[in-house]
Amino acid sequence: MTITATEDTAERLARLQQHIEDLLREAKDRGASAAEASVGSSAGLEVSVRLGEVETVEHTRDNGLGITVYFGHHKGSASTTDLSPASLRDTVAAACTIAAQTQEDPCAHLADAALMARTIPDLDLYHPWPLGVDEAIRIAADCEDAARAYDARIVNSEGASLSTHMGLQVYGNSHGFIGGYPSTRHGLSCAVVGEDGDAMQRDYWWTSARCAADLDPARGVGERAAERTVARLGARQIDTRKAPVLFRAEVAAGLLRSLVSAISGGSLYRRSSFLLDHLNETIFPDFVRIHEQPLLPRGLASAPFDGDGVATWSKDLVSEGVLRTYLLDAYSGCRLKLPTTGNAGGVRNLSIDMGELDRAGMLALMGTGLFVTELMGHGVNAVTGDYSRGAAGFWVEHGEIQFPVEEITIAGNLKEMFAGLVAVGNDCDFPGSTRTGSWLIGEMTIAGE
Repeated sequence: MTITATEDTAERLARLQQHIEDLLREAKDRGASAAEASVGSSAGLEVSVRLGEVETVEHTRDNGLGITVYFGHHKGSASTTDLSPASLRDTVAAACTIAAQTQEDPCAHLADAALMARTIPDLDLYHPWPLGVDEAIRIAADCEDAARAYDARIVNSEGASLSTHMGLQVYGNSHGFIGGYPSTRHGLSCAVVGEDGDAMQRDYWWTSARCAADLDPARGVGERAAERTVARLGARQIDTRKAPVLFRAEVAAGLLRSLVSAISGGSLYRRSSFLLDHLNETIFPDFVRIHEQPLLPRGLASAPFDGDGVATWSKDLVSEGVLRTYLLDAYSGCRLKLPTTGNAGGVRNLSIDMGELDRAGMLALMGTGLFVTELMGHGVNAVTGDYSRGAAGFWVEHGEIQFPVEEITIAGNLKEMFAGLVAVGNDCDFPGSTRTGSWLIGEMTIAGE
């Protein structure tokens, strides 16, 4: 089977838009004062190979639909995977029944009609990959073969996986807004196990893109997974101490996600954020600029409108170290008495301005300290910002890696870590919608032996 569009994309979009119109009409006929609905359809192929043998071949084809109805400020929602006319009517009826049982909520309403997206720009998100099963297996096998052949110390494999997915998503509401667009996403990953004496280590690498031509070469992904695994062999613990910590780029992305969580509307109106009431306050050094680019062509998180139908736009979250905006949808904005920021569904294509130093330069700037390459556990207190995570990485002296480190814990407080950010590298070398180089934090507690 080859994964291709079975019919014209415009025709499929038109059919999904008709489902939205039918839902909204049904909701109005049942007395709803307002309604909003979304419907999606997707298809994909995923194969996995382990130790040179095919493990799985999975074809997917999914549909999903959800509707929310409002009777004044009473709200009810329901969903289904059956897109037949009878099921659509039943789903609207279920949402109306639920709304009748809910308490009145003054913030239960649609986003302002004036904020709806007026145009749907082409963000170059749709690149179907006419990939047959045999070719998908060959690519995954090439990736794993490259990893297993990289070094004699690679003794086992968790396998390589290749996936390709395409989908259509349409949203509409009773303001008269209906918008939709197609998108694709492709990915390849590999994980292997290394052994040296009695010690074993495991690591991985991956690539992801909207267009298959933008994926890293399969052999390069496999070799990167093996290189990372071999580098971890011979890991040891270190004594408990305080020292500078350099977060590798893909690990530093998690710190940006912690920032996003802390300034998101749900955390703020529930008063469960360590950055509560910090709008327009300095939270980073003045060289820091963090921004969102939802209209980035081929961006992995790009979208012309948010989950409320509000047009998205580029914005600074932080500039000159100052928190410039929260991240709000219509509901959380209402709860906080602030306008929506077009972030229903999250932040899209987040990035931090990177500095001039590459990885070697960042290690040299740190001098002596811990280079963190993996974090484990979920030790982040959203209310206080207290941060404690299991970690692995490398001990560095005089700007040079000395030996790999494991079974340690790093601890600090996110507010203090943000304020203590010394530099951001330009070594962003991983895929994803969050873009950052490595982060050097001036000092953290390292718990070891």
